[in-house]
Amino acid sequence: MNTQSTPDAVLVLEDGTVFPGRAYGKVGTTLGEAVFTTGMTGYQETLTDPSYAHQIVVQTFPHIGNTGVNDEDPESTRIWAAGYVVREGSRRPSNWRSVRTLEEDLIAHDVVGIERIDTRALTRHLREAGAMKAGIFSGAAAARPVRELVDQVKDQPAMAGRKISAEVSVDEPYFVEPADHGWSGEVRHTVAAIDLGIKAMTPVRLAERGMRVHVLPHDATLEDIKASGASGVFFSNGPGDPATATEQIELVRQVLDAGIPYFGICFGNQILGRALGLDTYKLRFGHRGINQPVMVKDTGKVEITSQNHGFAVQAPLQGSFTAPVERFGQVEVSHFSLNDQVVEGLRCLDIPAFSVQYHPEAASGPHDAANLFDRFADVLDSTADKDNK
Repeated sequence: MNTQSTPDAVLVLEDGTVFPGRAYGKVGTTLGEAVFTTGMTGYQETLTDPSYAHQIVVQTFPHIGNTGVNDEDPESTRIWAAGYVVREGSRRPSNWRSVRTLEEDLIAHDVVGIERIDTRALTRHLREAGAMKAGIFSGAAAARPVRELVDQVKDQPAMAGRKISAEVSVDEPYFVEPADHGWSGEVRHTVAAIDLGIKAMTPVRLAERGMRVHVLPHDATLEDIKASGASGVFFSNGPGDPATATEQIELVRQVLDAGIPYFGICFGNQILGRALGLDTYKLRFGHRGINQPVMVKDTGKVEITSQNHGFAVQAPLQGSFTAPVERFGQVEVSHFSLNDQVVEGLRCLDIPAFSVQYHPEAASGPHDAANLFDRFADVLDSTADKDNK
């Protein structure tokens, strides 16, 4: 443990709670929303997930960095987490794929972190009080009066009402080809994937099933989708408050009106919900980790899922209902969380559209939900068969 009389790093929460520790990663100051994730592994994928933009990530597993980092597993081109909190960072990684330590990566990407704090106590606090504004201050910044640090933390924008997807989306369209990912037959379909913070493995999972994926920026239009020749539309995960995604919500409505099959995950699930006229709300502390149990209603089976979301759709869990935007017909909740009964999936019964609140690409995480990509391919196949008759 750090024995200095003045700790060289502190984590400060907006309610005035302070956790002293030691600098881990870049020395300096960072601000964000403090959230915790329960994964025992997958820290490299977590840090590079764009959905963590503007968030300070707390790892509940006590020892992080054991397998180092490599150049194959990142889910994007950079670390998006605003800050990083661990109980103890490994100084000597041991894995044949490791090319450097996790702390070296944090420093290279200018990520301010803190270690040697009681992450168990911090997680319990966030579970009781909820995710909140926070800051990590290390080096000279840690010696400033706590009152000043708390004021700086409070002055940052809240996550509710925040629009972030434009910051993490791709600038230019690109393609992910089936032939590059083990598919040897003809291309089955072209899918337009709207990047709101997409993880690299997601279009790969589609491509593995014979789908040519045209990844488009967050501000893509229906004309862009049609110009790509896409027979289906996918909306990705991403950060921010879905209530602010007005352009994307309208685009989904246009897609549904055009009869184009739709599949959304995470942020894409929330946007489908709002496009149907449902409300979304901010969860107390969110679902983050690779061990989240979800009930699949039509089979009665439980899937262990990878999740990262702080907002959710509000809808009745039992039976079907008419969408508040009535032209979209009947809708049902297809999945729900076994921990707290949060809506984890939507299915439209009269139009070809469905979504889930979790990450079926499983990077990192369990592969229980990989069948959803097969389901989307089947929907595209059946829609094409109808069009050809």
